[in-house]
Amino acid sequence: MHSIYFARHGETVWNVENKICGMTDSPLTEKGRQQARELGQKVKESGVHIDEILYSPLSRAADTAKAVAEATGLPARCEPRLREQCFGRYEEFRISKTHFADRYDGGESMMQLAQRIYNLLDELRQDENKTYLLVAHNGIARVVESYFHDMTNEEYSAAGIKNCELVEYRFE
Repeated sequence: MHSIYFARHGETVWNVENKICGMTDSPLTEKGRQQARELGQKVKESGVHIDEILYSPLSRAADTAKAVAEATGLPARCEPRLREQCFGRYEEFRISKTHFADRYDGGESMMQLAQRIYNLLDELRQDENKTYLLVAHNGIARVVESYFHDMTNEEYSAAGIKNCELVEYRFE
């Protein structure tokens, strides 16, 4: 039995504006950069064993992961499957979270997103010799939570974590 850790990126410009970022590359705010540095210190001081950081290619997650790597000395690499869901032109995100098979104008369905993340988690489960920190997005956090815990549609839709929150999950 081993663990993985998950952290959401720091605060972004669009978080402040209460906009859903999706694949749009909204940069970290100064507060978000500070949150990332604090996350790095928290990981360093916590004593948790992490072998490698995997991060989303979107700059908000990449910049957060690089700040953690700088603070801890951990190796970090981009993992493209950790990118946020592509919503296409679909505007009503809160409704889309309950329409798992729907794709909108070039977007990605919740089912496609879950397959991408579940495949990655299945690979990490097999690698019992390494502990990873995944740095990604709130939509990815929701899918990771659903991988480890049974959830209703309503629980899935409401799930999420705060910017730079660190969560541990245990593979059984």
